[in-house]
Amino acid sequence: MAKQNIFRTFPGTFWVANTMELFERWAWYGFYMVLALYLTGSTDTGALGFTQEQKGNLMGPVTFLLYLLPIITGSIADRYGYKRVLLVAFLVLSSGYFLLGRVKSYWAFYFLFMYLAVGAALFKPIITATVSRTTDDRNSSIGFGIFYMIVNIGAFIGPIVASKLRIISWQWVFNMSAFIILVNFVLLLFFYKDPVKEKSGKPLVESLKLIFRNVATVLSDVRLIVFLLIIVGFWAMYLQLFYTLPVYIDQWMDTRPLYNWLYDLSPAIAAAIGTPSGTIAPEMLTNLDAFYIVLFQIAVSGFVTRFTPLRAMANGILLSSLGIGMMFAFNNPVYLIFSLLLFGLGEMATSPKTQEYVGKIAPEGKTALYMGFSYLPLAGGHIVAGFLSGSVYADIADKPTLLRKLLIDKGIQLPAPGDGLPLSDYYGAAAKALNVAPDRLTAYLWETAQPWKIWVLFTAIGLFTFIALILYNRLVIKPKFG
Repeated sequence: MAKQNIFRTFPGTFWVANTMELFERWAWYGFYMVLALYLTGSTDTGALGFTQEQKGNLMGPVTFLLYLLPIITGSIADRYGYKRVLLVAFLVLSSGYFLLGRVKSYWAFYFLFMYLAVGAALFKPIITATVSRTTDDRNSSIGFGIFYMIVNIGAFIGPIVASKLRIISWQWVFNMSAFIILVNFVLLLFFYKDPVKEKSGKPLVESLKLIFRNVATVLSDVRLIVFLLIIVGFWAMYLQLFYTLPVYIDQWMDTRPLYNWLYDLSPAIAAAIGTPSGTIAPEMLTNLDAFYIVLFQIAVSGFVTRFTPLRAMANGILLSSLGIGMMFAFNNPVYLIFSLLLFGLGEMATSPKTQEYVGKIAPEGKTALYMGFSYLPLAGGHIVAGFLSGSVYADIADKPTLLRKLLIDKGIQLPAPGDGLPLSDYYGAAAKALNVAPDRLTAYLWETAQPWKIWVLFTAIGLFTFIALILYNRLVIKPKFG
């Protein structure tokens, strides 16, 4: 098959499913890329002012559920039809985003976020299963590469729009996500064709029994389960892009020199990327990851076809491990331009291959079920990432926590931020008490508390995963199939 004709091998449903994925990812990442900032930001900016531990305890378990439930929702989709379940998913997602922007208490946000997670869990396995069912051995590598590129187009657009809207009001971020999901209703009702035509007429109870029997069947596939457990390490490392890096940039990096450089280059570019205060928002910098994937995913997908899926994943994990180390080792945002490129190249080689690998080993008729299991490592990764970005980050690198420890060591008493004291005011009061110029407080803490040491932890997780996958390939796969 000529390379220039490969795109013609994909049916219309493949492209409709990918377009719905783009809009869903736009809504999700527009919200999720700024979520850590919204949860922990100072209350005088309209954010919620939660602690890092509260952030980790909220984001980790709830998003864990989001990626765990596809084990069941994939089977529900196989039973009741993809189109019908997508309709329910979009109803939950649109209402969930809208309501999340209107609550301020921790537990109200927690339970509404859980509600949103259920809607996302209904959506996820259906689109990946549609991609799997509309590709074959000729075009699956490119097909899943296209899918992952589409994911990242949405992931790239969403945070840009959200970054501009949150300057107006945080609530507008949630309104944007709710509206974007409504667009998918049009695509679903008028253009999407269910690739599964035959549906069982069994009662619901029988269907649920079948679901759990199927889950038991998948759990008996030891080769699959070991693979999924290893990949948890990759996702725990990767998810720091959302859980920790935006907060780390906000707390430790001065983006004004980068903004000034852009302004000298082009005032229009600086205005488009920057903020009215002459800085660059953290989500704009972390969004470089999605930008690189949009540019290079197809090329990387084509390149890694020369490797086995496991070898491609191992190489990708190694690259990402090096990239994430560079992200956290320095407080100069210029380094992020290069470290995120390295990190993104590794991600491009790894993430699509995990889904392709799981889809290829799925038995006939169990595609959506197995694709649901392909999200299991991501579920586990969220639990680990939540813990790492919560109490672990707070102990090693959280600016307010490190500052409070320093004040206690020096015998200085100040109310904790959140106890009627906005975070911005807390920094000002601490700088005055320490006899440090307010604009020097961050540099002072960087030198004395050394928050950059957290890079060692994140890189070590990635390297451990790399070694485990190499051993899995040599000790499990090659003896069985070599």
